[in-house]
Amino acid sequence: MSDIRAVADDVRRIAFAVEGSLPRFDPGSHTNVRVEIGGQAANRTYTVVPSAPSEIAVAVKLHPQSRGGSRYMWGLEPGQPVRLTVPENRFELSFRTDHYLLLAGGIGITPIYGMAKALTARNCSLRVVYAARTRGLMAFTDELTELLGDRLVLRDNSVGEHIDLAAEFANLPPDAECYLCGPIGMLEAAKAAWAAAGRSTSRLRYEVFGDSGLFAEEAFTVDVLNRDISVSVRPDQTLLEALTSAGVQMIFDCQRGECGLCAVKVVETSATIDHRDVFLSAEEKSHGDRLCACVSRLAGGRALIDVGYRPD
Repeated sequence: MSDIRAVADDVRRIAFAVEGSLPRFDPGSHTNVRVEIGGQAANRTYTVVPSAPSEIAVAVKLHPQSRGGSRYMWGLEPGQPVRLTVPENRFELSFRTDHYLLLAGGIGITPIYGMAKALTARNCSLRVVYAARTRGLMAFTDELTELLGDRLVLRDNSVGEHIDLAAEFANLPPDAECYLCGPIGMLEAAKAAWAAAGRSTSRLRYEVFGDSGLFAEEAFTVDVLNRDISVSVRPDQTLLEALTSAGVQMIFDCQRGECGLCAVKVVETSATIDHRDVFLSAEEKSHGDRLCACVSRLAGGRALIDVGYRPD
């Protein structure tokens, strides 16, 4: 690790000097970082932010209910060796239209910052609207202001400023594209406003961070159908982590709520499901019978789930 600095009250930019050559990667890319939690190795995914050619840099928010990853990252010191993967992209910028609207909420600025820099380098028409609970929680505002000037709009929620999604979408040219990264509530509101504006779903691209829910993290318990096992899930732990730690075999991949491989069936529950994924549709979520174990959870209480296990 080569450099660390604060870029917001609760966000640190951490840069890693890379050994050997580094292939080119586009804005929106992410890297998997090997962290240590409770003496055990684990991987955590972070969006890559603009950096020098010989570096990979990420921005890490210290989450109050951290599962250990952000605490570990904040504890790194210059010179400390860290293993991380070559960045890959699941949130690609198209470079195919004449105007771009980039929307960010909180730590969701991480892919948006890189996109804004790439679009500016190509002299593309763009507007960036960035909202957070307070101005102090907005990362990279100095860099973005210098880069964008009046094409950057900041919305400080603490003084009653919010993103007017309907107005933003109404002002877009017909073929414009919108890229959004933020909490799940912001995403759902944007999807509804985009549809209400009659715009093509293919021109709204989004990513959501997995710690974003409608409810604060609480402990809850699941009983696993046909396994005669109950699993307690801590506030700082995902359901997927708790199940695998208890010896329940699960199929999973992205651990970002995108692929749906870890989805389990909810047979019955005493609590509300806090859906934090982007895999299930709004209609599927309304049924309340499926849950993506890697990011979604219960707002307390207990549930009976079916992971697909059938005794011989």
